[in-house]
Amino acid sequence: MNRLRNTDIKFLRGIGPKRAELLKKHLGIATYYDLLHHYPSSYVDRSTIHRIASFTGDMPQVQVKGRFFSMTVQGEGAKTRLVGLFTDGSGQMEVVWFNRIKYVRDAIVQGQEYILFGKPSLFNSRWSMVHPEIETEATIQADGSRDGFRGIYPIPEQLRTRGFTARSFSLSVREMLSHIPQLDETLPPWVIRRMNLLDLRSAIGAVHNTPDMATLDRARFRLKFEELFYLQLDILRYSRRRKDTTPGFIFSRIGYYFNTFYSQFLPFPLTEAQKRVVREVRTDVGSGRQMNRLIQGDVGSGKTIVALLCMLMALDNGTQACLMAPTEILATQHYESLRALVAPMGVNIKLLTGSTPVKARREIHDGLLDGSLHILVGTHAVIEDKVAFKNLGLAVIDEQHRFGVAQRARLWRKNIVAPHVLVMTATPIPRTLAMTVYGDLDVSVIDELPPGRKPVKTMLRYEEDRFATLSGVGRQLRQGRQVYIVYPLVKENEKLELKSLEEGYENIRETFRDYKVAYVHGQMKPAEKDYQMQLFASGEAHILVATTVIEVGVNVPNATTMIIENAERFGLSQLHQLRGRVGRGGEQSFCILMSKRKIASTTRRRLELMTETTDGFVIAEADMHMRGPGDIEGTMQSGLAFDLHIANLTTDSQILNLARDLASETLDADPTLSAPDNAILRAELSRQHNRLVDWSRIS
Repeated sequence: MNRLRNTDIKFLRGIGPKRAELLKKHLGIATYYDLLHHYPSSYVDRSTIHRIASFTGDMPQVQVKGRFFSMTVQGEGAKTRLVGLFTDGSGQMEVVWFNRIKYVRDAIVQGQEYILFGKPSLFNSRWSMVHPEIETEATIQADGSRDGFRGIYPIPEQLRTRGFTARSFSLSVREMLSHIPQLDETLPPWVIRRMNLLDLRSAIGAVHNTPDMATLDRARFRLKFEELFYLQLDILRYSRRRKDTTPGFIFSRIGYYFNTFYSQFLPFPLTEAQKRVVREVRTDVGSGRQMNRLIQGDVGSGKTIVALLCMLMALDNGTQACLMAPTEILATQHYESLRALVAPMGVNIKLLTGSTPVKARREIHDGLLDGSLHILVGTHAVIEDKVAFKNLGLAVIDEQHRFGVAQRARLWRKNIVAPHVLVMTATPIPRTLAMTVYGDLDVSVIDELPPGRKPVKTMLRYEEDRFATLSGVGRQLRQGRQVYIVYPLVKENEKLELKSLEEGYENIRETFRDYKVAYVHGQMKPAEKDYQMQLFASGEAHILVATTVIEVGVNVPNATTMIIENAERFGLSQLHQLRGRVGRGGEQSFCILMSKRKIASTTRRRLELMTETTDGFVIAEADMHMRGPGDIEGTMQSGLAFDLHIANLTTDSQILNLARDLASETLDADPTLSAPDNAILRAELSRQHNRLVDWSRIS
């Protein structure tokens, strides 16, 4: 494997220096090893030919066989394109190229039969394909894949327009493997026997050039299991080491601050779930080991009160606390709500963000150093090097996945004794993701809403229902309530038939002339954004027109209605987060999902699920299974210590469980992996950590 890792991809026949430079720039493929591990994301059956007449709007990439009967160059300058008209006898479609126009036009012979591979899309009532792969029967037969399967590789547009295709990737890997009789194993023989795995050479060969689906399934299982096994081995190894070796403050006292707040200032009785989490934290902080705990709680479940009680424990034991939030809006709201709760008890709490004036910053820095400042709330400004504490005992991190691991790690350096760490997230995480992404954290779940909260009623509505929907908004406004209206875009976009905030703002002002309308979006300057938000939070504005910038951290109990325009454009978790902005008071609240009537069946099911449940954990599980790879994975995997090239945290839960069980069993028997049979495991983990900074022990 070392030779593969050190051999530049430019030396592979058919690549060369220029194509190697493109591969490195757009895919990070620099060596033979990198190419071997750039796996197909899906496979196409070469024996299946689709008909243009049978195309549908949600089809993946497909094969179609036919002839070109027209080729024309259209447009000028940067808008020049080559348009071919293609027919298979059942219908016609346009085939479009924006690059390599002269090469393609010279290469294609009108009337000759070709097989095209690409994604069909409907544009101006006509089917089209952009930059498809083009082959003839002769090239397919020479390739040897007429009756088998070909991998479809993730290829960015910048490479596809330069002639990189699934076929060229497949042939490059085949060329490479023809010169490599065997690959050094990356798993010990006992693991291969125990799990009945293919050897590495066979698995990689089959994934890139599969002979049949049965072999492909075994090959993918081998490679997925290996990735997840090493990931779990790494997480569990450092988790166990941290628990055994990382000392923490011992919070032995429950004193004035905690008891006074609990008995005199608690705004509502704690739910049993909240009490359970507080007990779990008390056990952690009294153990003598550093706490690393994740609190998962649905929107409105009362995580902040639990976090405050934990911070008061820190104060009772002579240490300071901080709370770090990802946005200035969220940090400010945390500060204002916490200050109102604890100021009567003499707790000194301050806010530090990028907007904090210089004079106030000096006062904060002085208060932190002399210990007179008890709780600091802020954004990433909290982790700046010049922010130093006298004795930081507890760090609370809200919406943890929005911070980079390197940023979070800097909190550890704020004290000689590592502070206890409490992570909060309002995005419920399916178990398989939690045990991987947060594998080094103990997990607590708040699965009850405080008493008096009514579940939000969610309804799916279409354009023809708009008048009735706005009439309902009018009724809520006349009762003194406030309303959110969320748009997917700030400005109108001719290519996307979506509602925009700018257009919607004017329409809403015209429709509800007697009410003040505020607006907020991510392109605004912070000061203007804060001003508009304050108009709504104070009640001066009755309607807030916004983009998803309000997804997290906006708390206006008087807001009872949320309208989400083009709801079909949002994922389940995002819809759930937006819905969480209403239902925060005692009044019945409503969430209206406005959608096009013509949408894909999977999209309709997603919206219907929102109307059926308000349980964030049910929604998170459904989102994982319905969406597959996507935002969840992109967000979660960004913090992993190991790259996942083929395994998928959202769909490979069974393999993940097998990998975790074997990793746990392995460490039970050999905690340091020093046994001769585990030499390969030790070497592979070491290799990974030479390549990556090890963040696995950071909360």
